[in-house]
Amino acid sequence: MRRLLLTGRWSAAILAGALLPLSMAPFDLWPLGLVSAGAWFYLLMTDGGRGLLLGWLYGLGKYALGVSWVYVSIHEHGNAPPWLAAFLVALFVSSMALFSMANGWLFGKFKSQNWLHAGGVFVILIIAFEWLMTWFLSGFPWLAIGYGQLNSALAGFAPLGGVMFVSLMAATSAVAVVLLGRSLIRRSRQSFNQQGRAGFPGWLLVAALLPWLVGGVAGRITWTEPGAVHSAALVQGNVAQASKWLPENRLPIIEKYRALSEPLWGVDLILWPEAAITVFERQATELLEALDERGKAAGTGLILGIPAVEALPGGGYAFLNTAIGIGTARGRYVKRRLVPFGEYVPAENLLRGLIEFFDLPMSHAVSGAWEQVPMMIGEVLASMAICYEIVYPELVRSEADVLLTISNDTWFGDSIGPLQHVAIARMRALENGRWLLRSTNNGVTAIVDASGTLRGRLPQFTEGVLTGKYRSMTGRTPYNRAGQWPLFAVLLAGVALLILRMPDR
Repeated sequence: MRRLLLTGRWSAAILAGALLPLSMAPFDLWPLGLVSAGAWFYLLMTDGGRGLLLGWLYGLGKYALGVSWVYVSIHEHGNAPPWLAAFLVALFVSSMALFSMANGWLFGKFKSQNWLHAGGVFVILIIAFEWLMTWFLSGFPWLAIGYGQLNSALAGFAPLGGVMFVSLMAATSAVAVVLLGRSLIRRSRQSFNQQGRAGFPGWLLVAALLPWLVGGVAGRITWTEPGAVHSAALVQGNVAQASKWLPENRLPIIEKYRALSEPLWGVDLILWPEAAITVFERQATELLEALDERGKAAGTGLILGIPAVEALPGGGYAFLNTAIGIGTARGRYVKRRLVPFGEYVPAENLLRGLIEFFDLPMSHAVSGAWEQVPMMIGEVLASMAICYEIVYPELVRSEADVLLTISNDTWFGDSIGPLQHVAIARMRALENGRWLLRSTNNGVTAIVDASGTLRGRLPQFTEGVLTGKYRSMTGRTPYNRAGQWPLFAVLLAGVALLILRMPDR
């Protein structure tokens, strides 16, 4: 019986973890994010000393479903056999689950038998680990609880303190519901045993509902003001990843993008995706000069992704993932946050040669300077993020008039990865109160307004152009001004309160 109970708890922990990505795109079952957090809190509180294992199992369920798209990259594009790809994905998922394991272990160390106090510890640890995931070992802040609330009233907290502020409110509400349910059950038992009436724990109901009421009100506040209207055309080439970098396809790819863009000259901005051109920037001088002249003559800015290579002082070469502006657009951006294993290889001496995925040409890339001059589209100030960078809230946060992101999600095929990716981009638009334009190789190419709403998108795996309007925005959201400091202030206040009200363990 004891073994059966343990197995049930372990299964419940895995299931609770798997519910979290179901709250996010493309499933968008946002209540399941609250159920996930609440169930994990309850399991840890009734654990009896196995927070380490339950934490790891929760993380296993969370990442096994939430980042299953990694398999596509390794198997289909890295040419790893299915067994090796599955092993590497299992290794990655198991490693990422260590963060949840550490979370569970710390909760077991700091919790008390007072459920209210323990709930505060749980919420603070949840947010502390989400913050840790934005920078530790280069970071992987992909499955924050707040992303699952993009379509709920809690999204109103995003302009106030970013996605982690949304996570804070979601976790707080979930814990309050667990505490409310436990209190009602206990009071009903007392009432039954004593033949009396137990008072209703109204303050717990307020704690559970207040985030939703405040978030709903905050979501109606217009933090930024719309400025001039501009026209844009986002080009989606739908070039197969398997053939994209073959030398014989360089000219056909260039001609594809030129042909798709030919009717577009005259709009304010044409945006091509990440590495749209598969020759190095210094090899494409004649092409870029011709496009620059055409853009200036038509009054159009063209921003495109193109790889670059630079000689290093000590010998050798550095590969750069860049975006450049020509025509009436100007500026050059070098990607700052590189994808582990995709653009650089940790433990390179051990992994080079293991599978083709670790030997891709751009896996030798180096990152650009943290401080870079913003790009311009005429007089419009534009903030650029390339692919994976869009998941870093502080990197994207800027005073620019519009947010741009270019990507190549072909790596993830027909998986949930690209749909999660565009939802994360929507959160960046909402946090900063800025329109966001996203051009990708095969989807999801989209226009997102300042409230995080999709105004237009192209179907995945098709060649085409998304045309539309965007507005340059003035003013700044509280998050855009202060970043994560308000969140840190709330967390520090919570820690201080927990210390002051520390009950006997």
